[in-house]
Amino acid sequence: QVQLVESGGGLVQPGGSVRLSCVASRSTFSKYNMGWYRQAPGKQRELVAAISRDVTATYVDSVKDRFTISRDNAKNTVYLQMNRLKPEDTAVYYCCGTWLRDYWGQGTQVTVSS
Repeated sequence: QVQLVESGGGLVQPGGSVRLSCVASRSTFSKYNMGWYRQAPGKQRELVAAISRDVTATYVDSVKDRFTISRDNAKNTVYLQMNRLKPEDTAVYYCCGTWLRDYWGQGTQVTVSS
Protein backbone atom coordinates (compact mmCIF):
# COMPACT_ATOMS: atom_id res chain seq x y z
CA GLN A 1 0.00 0.00 0.00
CA VAL A 2 1.25 3.47 -0.86
CA GLN A 3 -0.16 6.87 0.02
CA LEU A 4 0.11 9.73 -2.45
CA VAL A 5 -0.17 13.35 -1.33
CA GLU A 6 -0.51 16.17 -3.88
CA SER A 7 0.29 19.81 -3.28
CA GLY A 8 0.87 23.00 -5.20
CA GLY A 9 -2.57 23.85 -6.53
CA GLY A 10 -4.29 27.19 -6.21
CA LEU A 11 -5.56 30.19 -8.12
CA VAL A 12 -3.46 31.37 -11.05
CA GLN A 13 -4.04 33.90 -13.79
CA PRO A 14 -4.27 32.88 -17.43
CA GLY A 15 -0.80 32.61 -18.89
CA GLY A 16 0.68 31.87 -15.49
CA SER A 17 2.52 28.85 -14.16
CA VAL A 18 2.19 26.44 -11.28
CA ARG A 19 4.03 23.29 -10.23
CA LEU A 20 2.24 20.38 -8.66
CA SER A 21 4.01 17.85 -6.49
CA CYS A 22 2.99 14.36 -5.46
CA VAL A 23 4.91 12.62 -2.70
CA ALA A 24 4.67 8.86 -2.24
CA SER A 25 4.95 7.21 1.13
CA ARG A 26 6.92 4.18 0.01
CA SER A 27 10.55 3.81 -0.94
CA THR A 28 9.50 1.46 -3.76
CA PHE A 29 8.38 4.59 -5.65
CA SER A 30 10.84 3.89 -8.47
CA LYS A 31 8.83 0.80 -9.42
CA TYR A 32 5.69 2.81 -10.07
CA ASN A 33 4.50 4.26 -13.34
CA MET A 34 3.12 7.67 -12.40
CA GLY A 35 0.46 9.85 -13.93
CA TRP A 36 -1.35 13.12 -13.45
CA TYR A 37 -5.07 13.17 -14.15
CA ARG A 38 -7.56 15.98 -13.97
CA GLN A 39 -11.30 16.27 -13.62
CA ALA A 40 -13.23 19.41 -14.40
CA PRO A 41 -16.81 19.94 -13.16
CA GLY A 42 -19.24 17.88 -15.20
CA LYS A 43 -16.47 16.12 -17.11
CA GLN A 44 -14.80 12.76 -16.94
CA ARG A 45 -11.39 12.35 -15.40
CA GLU A 46 -8.69 12.44 -18.06
CA LEU A 47 -5.04 11.52 -18.16
CA VAL A 48 -2.96 14.66 -18.61
CA ALA A 49 0.59 13.32 -18.42
CA ALA A 50 2.35 10.13 -17.49
CA ILE A 51 5.91 9.11 -16.75
CA SER A 52 7.05 5.52 -16.72
CA ARG A 53 9.58 3.79 -14.52
CA ASP A 54 12.15 4.28 -17.26
CA VAL A 55 11.29 8.01 -17.35
CA THR A 56 9.41 8.00 -20.64
CA ALA A 57 6.89 10.86 -20.62
CA THR A 58 3.64 11.14 -22.54
CA TYR A 59 1.07 13.94 -22.72
CA VAL A 60 -2.47 14.56 -23.86
CA ASP A 61 -2.42 16.78 -26.95
CA SER A 62 -4.05 19.73 -25.19
CA VAL A 63 -1.10 20.20 -22.82
CA LYS A 64 1.84 19.31 -25.05
CA ASP A 65 4.51 22.04 -25.06
CA ARG A 66 2.92 23.62 -21.96
CA PHE A 67 3.15 20.94 -19.25
CA THR A 68 6.16 18.90 -18.17
CA ILE A 69 6.04 15.81 -15.99
CA SER A 70 9.14 14.69 -14.12
CA ARG A 71 10.10 12.46 -11.24
CA ASP A 72 12.73 12.39 -8.52
CA ASN A 73 13.00 8.84 -7.22
CA ALA A 74 15.34 9.93 -4.42
CA LYS A 75 12.52 12.12 -3.07
CA ASN A 76 9.67 9.72 -3.95
CA THR A 77 8.11 12.61 -5.82
CA VAL A 78 6.53 13.27 -9.20
CA TYR A 79 6.02 16.80 -10.48
CA LEU A 80 3.82 18.49 -13.03
CA GLN A 81 5.10 21.84 -14.22
CA MET A 82 2.26 23.71 -15.88
CA ASN A 83 3.03 26.77 -17.98
CA ARG A 84 0.90 29.11 -20.12
CA LEU A 85 -2.17 28.04 -18.22
CA LYS A 86 -5.59 28.50 -19.74
CA PRO A 87 -9.02 28.74 -18.10
CA GLU A 88 -9.84 25.32 -19.56
CA ASP A 89 -7.03 23.84 -17.44
CA THR A 90 -9.16 24.50 -14.37
CA ALA A 91 -9.77 21.17 -12.64
CA VAL A 92 -8.93 19.00 -9.69
CA TYR A 93 -5.61 17.35 -10.45
CA TYR A 94 -4.94 13.85 -9.18
CA CYS A 95 -1.74 11.90 -8.89
CA CYS A 96 -1.89 8.19 -9.69
CA GLY A 97 0.74 5.55 -9.13
CA THR A 98 0.54 2.14 -10.75
CA TRP A 99 2.35 -1.01 -9.68
CA LEU A 100 0.27 -4.15 -9.53
CA ARG A 101 -2.73 -1.81 -8.99
CA ASP A 102 -3.60 1.88 -9.11
CA TYR A 103 -3.14 4.17 -6.14
CA TRP A 104 -4.68 7.67 -6.05
CA GLY A 105 -4.03 10.86 -4.19
CA GLN A 106 -6.76 13.08 -2.79
CA GLY A 107 -6.43 15.71 -5.51
CA THR A 108 -5.47 19.38 -5.59
CA GLN A 109 -7.54 22.17 -7.11
CA VAL A 110 -6.09 24.32 -9.87
CA THR A 111 -8.17 27.32 -10.89
CA VAL A 112 -7.11 29.46 -13.83
CA SER A 113 -8.96 32.74 -13.76
CA SER A 114 -8.37 36.47 -13.91
